[in-house]
Parts: sequence; C-alpha cells; structure tokens
Amino acid sequence: MLPNHSAAAPPIGNSTHPPEEPTMTASSTRRTTVARTRTAAVGAIAVAGALILTGCGDQTDSGGSSTKESASSSKAPLFDKLPAKIQKAGVIKVGTNAEYAPMEYQEGGKIVGVDPDIAAALGKQLGVEFQFTSGSFDGLISSLNSGRYDVAMSSITDTKARQEGLDEDGKKLGPGVDFVDYFTAGTAIYVQKGNPKKIGSIEDLCGQKVAVQRGTTYEQALQKQSKACTEAGKKKMTIESFDNDTEAQTRVKSGGAVAGVNDYPVAVDLARKADGGNAFEVVGEQVDAGPFGIAVNKDNKELTSALEAAVNAIIEDGTYKKVLDKWGAQTGAIDKSVVNGGK
Repeated sequence: MLPNHSAAAPPIGNSTHPPEEPTMTASSTRRTTVARTRTAAVGAIAVAGALILTGCGDQTDSGGSSTKESASSSKAPLFDKLPAKIQKAGVIKVGTNAEYAPMEYQEGGKIVGVDPDIAAALGKQLGVEFQFTSGSFDGLISSLNSGRYDVAMSSITDTKARQEGLDEDGKKLGPGVDFVDYFTAGTAIYVQKGNPKKIGSIEDLCGQKVAVQRGTTYEQALQKQSKACTEAGKKKMTIESFDNDTEAQTRVKSGGAVAGVNDYPVAVDLARKADGGNAFEVVGEQVDAGPFGIAVNKDNKELTSALEAAVNAIIEDGTYKKVLDKWGAQTGAIDKSVVNGGK
C-alpha cells in the first residue's frame, strides 16, 4: 500500500485471532517502492506473523462485506475449478483493509470500491460469494496463512519478497504467498494544497517530515531514500509511521508532516475528494508501478488457478473494464492475469 487503502475521503488500500466481525453485503461491487502502490514493507509483510503489508489479530476495522451473486453454483462457468471445500461452503473469505478509496473503503456500513466490485464479478464466474472482512493491513498475510481468510485482497503489491516470505534484508520470515495479479499501480507523493514546501519528487523529502502507513512498501521505500539522503550529504528524513492511512493523511493536512506517500490511485482520489478537493494535491509522477495481486496460501494451488481463470474471464467479457471505468481507475488496467508476476 494501483498504492501498498483515504481519510477525508475514505482511502483508495492481522495476527492474533479476535472474535470474527459481523459481515455485511457489499453494495456493488493498499503497493511497489517509491524511489511507490500499496506495496508494504515487502519482506516482513508477505510472511508469517507480521506482513509488512497486510494477520490474524488486531482486527481494528470491523465490518465486512459480502459480494452476493445470483448465479447458481451449478451453472457458474468456473465453479468446477474451485477446491471442494469452497464449493461446499459457497463462500471465499477475504481479508482486506478497507481504508483506501477508491480501491476498498467503508461507506454506509458496507465495504465498497474497486476490489469488492472485481470480487463480485469473479463471484459470478465462480458461483460463490466473496465475503470481505476488514482488519489491519500489516496482518493480512499472516492471517491468510493461519487460515483465517481464504484470500487477501487489499491493493497488495505482488513482489518476489512477499511470494517467498522474505523481509527487506532477504531473511526468511515465513512461507510467503502466491499472487493472482489483477491490477497495476505505482507510488505517489501527496502534499497540502498549494504545495507550500514546493516538493516535486521523493528526493525533495530529504530533511523533511513524511507521514506513511506502517507496514507498507512505501514506508520501506522512504527508509531507503532517507539513507540515500545521508549518503549524498543531505539530512535524513523524519519518517512518521501510523497504524492506518487516515492518521497519516491527518498529519499532512495539519502541517505536522510535509508530505504523505500512497498508491497512486489512492492519492489521486484523496486529492480529488478530501475537503472538496481543497486539502491535498499530488506532486510528481507515479513511480515504480507494479501489479496488485490477490494473495493465496501457497498450498492452495487449486484456488489460485481458479482465480486466475476468473480474472481472465472478466477481462475478456468486458466486466473488468466496466468496474474500472465506474471507479475512474482505468490507468490500472491489465491485459491478462498471471500468477506471481511481481518482481
């Protein structure tokens, strides 16, 4: 944390097992490095206990959403591709962090956005419901691998480190996950409206305070850039990491931080909606675009294959394009889904 969950406009987006949150029905229907989309501190996240990206505990955001489809499981074209357990249950349990408009956020007690709408379309192909539950981003992968969820879908950047369960230093932290890629996005910097500090790129953040969500790949990117600042004889960044993206946005809005970093579509949506478009603006270009993927346990190859087929089916029949058009997320469109396409 298209960057890998917004506040004033709900942002476009985890390890012990708390009581399950109530689920709700979705209406219709974060991330790469910044040097970037909701790509969280890659290594730790894609692994077991603390996904730098998205676990089984600390489910701070309650409220789930269920993509209910009328297609009968017996008639759905790809139902037979699903594992027998999911066929019987009729549900795919999805972990998300619903703070990243327009990708996934809560509105009127429902989880809505690009990801829930794509999931609803996949549900029609597969003949099952996608039932969303929102929790901490940095715990999604560990919760997935513990069995709390069947998949995690939350603007998660597909990276090799997450696939292999490595931290940023290459240390093995867990089994990793497989990704079914369905979108692409890069990282963007947002600042107060008017850009009072005249920030134009990540290099301009040397010596400045920057707000970011903890556990995202752009937090790691900022740490690397801060090191580059000092190596170039400049002052290091002061990186302020928060549990959720809304807190980071509030910090920038109040002037406590010069800039925030987020997935490009989330940052653009934030700038367009927060305070009627008067709170923030995006500076510079989107950088380091990479694929967002639906995370699946590595032992669940049958589900991974079924999801890949379903994503390609909605791309081919035009449903995918309609979803992206609805949310203004066309820049993140892909031509074909693959498994583990991230670098």
